[in-house]
Amino acid sequence: MGAHDFTFTAIDGTPLDLKGLAGKPVLLVNVASYCGFTPQYTDLQALHETYGPRGLVVLGVPSNDFGAQEPRSEGEIATFCESTYGVSFPLTAKQKVIGADAHPLYKWIAAEAGEGAAPRWNFHKYLIGKDGSLLGAWPSRVRPASHEITSAIEAAL
Repeated sequence: MGAHDFTFTAIDGTPLDLKGLAGKPVLLVNVASYCGFTPQYTDLQALHETYGPRGLVVLGVPSNDFGAQEPRSEGEIATFCESTYGVSFPLTAKQKVIGADAHPLYKWIAAEAGEGAAPRWNFHKYLIGKDGSLLGAWPSRVRPASHEITSAIEAAL
């Protein structure tokens, strides 16, 4: 089993089957509109623009799990991300990312890497390899454009 075995609903309500991302590395990030880390959307968009043409998929997963910092509806989230940060990378519908009701992909990540690997706050980042394996994880405080993350992306491409 790997990340490609899971499906999300995209923010526009259409199916988003991760099987369709096989062969591309994915930077998976749980996001929120009212967080101190929300400006990381700028870095995530920059990664999308820089590495997207080379195959990277940045995938934002809106979640209200931490500090109730994503109370908006999907439509409001999409508008906010596009108008405030110019986000053009894909976003899923709102998801739970921790606990018993977490999205199955996040449950798989916790099972693969241990409970300590579950997100502890908004903007937790996971790099999934072309083959669907989990390659790395970084907490909220590690900026998406950090050398730590960009070097892992470079290696995954």
